[in-house]
Amino acid sequence: MGKIKSKQIRKAAKRLTAENVKFSESFEKNKKVLKGLDVGKKARNQIAGLLAKSKKRELLASGQ
Repeated sequence: MGKIKSKQIRKAAKRLTAENVKFSESFEKNKKVLKGLDVGKKARNQIAGLLAKSKKRELLASGQ
């Protein structure tokens, strides 16, 4: 089982996707996109991971 993300991480990810920032299903690419933001290393990694996971789910749902 995975770890549960905090409400702050989920809100930040939702806000970034609403701003039409292009994210991919790759954690490393998302981390590079988020590098310019003024957030801590742990929060940046959590947001990048959450966005990668949600993008993978989105692609699987659209493929079926």
